[in-house]
Amino acid sequence: MEVWPKRVMDIWFTENQSTDMKLSLRIKDILLNKTTDFQDILVAETDQYGRIMVLDGAIQITETDEFCYHEMMAHIPICAHSAPRKILIIGGGDGGVLRECLKHPFVEEVILVDIDKEVVQASRDFFPHVSSGMDDQRATILNLDALAFIREHKNEFDVAIVDSTDPVDFAAGLFQSPFYGDVFDSLKADGIMIAQTESPFAEASLLKQAYQEMNKVFPIVSVCWGPMPTYPTGFWTYTVGSKSMRPNEPRNPEPMDCKYYTSRIHSNSFVLPPFLETLLELK
Repeated sequence: MEVWPKRVMDIWFTENQSTDMKLSLRIKDILLNKTTDFQDILVAETDQYGRIMVLDGAIQITETDEFCYHEMMAHIPICAHSAPRKILIIGGGDGGVLRECLKHPFVEEVILVDIDKEVVQASRDFFPHVSSGMDDQRATILNLDALAFIREHKNEFDVAIVDSTDPVDFAAGLFQSPFYGDVFDSLKADGIMIAQTESPFAEASLLKQAYQEMNKVFPIVSVCWGPMPTYPTGFWTYTVGSKSMRPNEPRNPEPMDCKYYTSRIHSNSFVLPPFLETLLELK
C-alpha cells in the first residue's frame, strides 16, 4: 500500500524589495490582515524574525531587529543636541522611536504624528514591547496629516524625527526640500532633524536626492548608517540636518538599556565608506 507523505502547511510572505530582489519569510500565523483608509496592514508570526508588521507589502518592523532602526533614529539626534526637551516624530505609528525617545529622562514632551490610527492600534495589540511608550504621560499621539501639522508649528521643537514609509503615495512629499523647509521652520534655533533615507545599494538615487534636498535647507547635513537586516540589502542610511551643532558629536550619554546604539557607534556611524562619499559627491 502506498503511503503518502504528511502534508505540511507552507505559507510564505514575500516582499518585492525592488524589481530584481525579494525577501521571503515563512509564516506561522496571520494575526491581522486589513485595509485602512491609507494602506494595507499585515501582522504575521514568523520563525525567523518573530512577529512582523507589513505596510503595503513592505516590512516595517520585526520583533527581532526593530531596535537597530529605532535606536539610531532616536538617539542620534537626541544625543547630538545639547538640550533636547521637546521632540516631534513624523510617522512612526508603531511607537518604536517614541519608546526610545522616552528613555532619556531630560526629554519633557514627545509628539507623534501619524496619519493612520490603525497602525498605532495594531502595534498596541500585537507589539506591546515596541508600543510601550504610548501611555507615557510625556507622549502625545495625533492621527493627522504630518505635512499639514508641521506647517502650523513654528520654532517649537528641539528635535524632529521623520520615521516615514517608502516615498510613495501620501509619504512622497517627505523626501523633498519644501517639506525639509517646513521641518526647519518648526525647529528652534539649535534644532536637529533626522530622516531615514533608504539603502545606498537599493535606492542610491533616493539617498542622493534626500541629501541634496536637505542641503538646500540646513547649513549642516550629514549621513550616517547602520545595519537593518529586514530592510532592502540590510544596509540603511539616516540623513541628519542641523541648524548649528555637528551631529556626529554625542553630547548626551547613551541610555543604559540599548541593544545597538552606543556613543562610540554614534560617532563611527558618520564615517562613510568611499563609495558613499562618491555617491554623495563628498570627494
